[in-house]
Amino acid sequence: MADQLIRLGHSPDPDDAFMFYALAEDLIPTNGFRFEHVLEDIETLNRWALEGRLEVTALSVHAYAYLADRYRLLPHGASMGDKYGPIVVAREDIDPATLPSLKVAVPGTWTSAFLELQLAVGRIDTPHVVPFDTVLDEVASGNADAGLVIHEGQLTYQSQDLRSILDLGEWWDDLTGGLPLPLGANAVRRDIQGEAMVRLSHVLRDSIAYGLEHRAPALQHAERFGRGLDRGLADKFVGMYVNDRTLDYGADGRQAVAELLRRGHEAGLVPGPVAVDFIED
Repeated sequence: MADQLIRLGHSPDPDDAFMFYALAEDLIPTNGFRFEHVLEDIETLNRWALEGRLEVTALSVHAYAYLADRYRLLPHGASMGDKYGPIVVAREDIDPATLPSLKVAVPGTWTSAFLELQLAVGRIDTPHVVPFDTVLDEVASGNADAGLVIHEGQLTYQSQDLRSILDLGEWWDDLTGGLPLPLGANAVRRDIQGEAMVRLSHVLRDSIAYGLEHRAPALQHAERFGRGLDRGLADKFVGMYVNDRTLDYGADGRQAVAELLRRGHEAGLVPGPVAVDFIED
């Protein structure tokens, strides 16, 4: 019997590349599956998931509020911040409370960072939506007053003479008394069920574990996806978002996902309430 094709969607950035290094390079058994890697920015993957386009996909925890009927969350693959996370940058000091009245460049309205920003400062009705890798340029050029930065721009913004005016990881830590900040998740489409779903989950977890156990070659692979990152910064960025919590959310990680979506619903920022459904394997 031919292996089952799994289209695996993830972002073209170092942390996702690190997670799926072992699969991309055929370094682990795939247990009856073959994988086609589909690289797109996270907001595109969020929108594709509404159509159920891919069997396995990275998505924003925020987006899961719209997708829970189509996908189940894997118990691994999370990107979470521990007193750090997406930041808002500007050319000069700005009071974050004024952001709803300013032109704010954001990398997508279904990103977790955008939900968290609105919980922190209030609803932003007319965000300036741009590709995630152009946010810094939009602010530096003066085309936006401020920008919401995800991915490696969190480490490189100062090279464009920008300053951080809000760290959402610190804000969330203060707000929740120490919960990690939910950002990205991996999910499996609901039509993959039973034993196949569990088997697939194990393969994906094995890929993450392989990268963590073979850090040097996995990092060398991931570096190819790091825009403007040298080896040291790539290592730092991957360490921020691929770690032991990526292998398993932990009780507090699962609590944090539910807490973010609960707060989003109470603020009228997401539909809900949202039933958070993790695959148990």
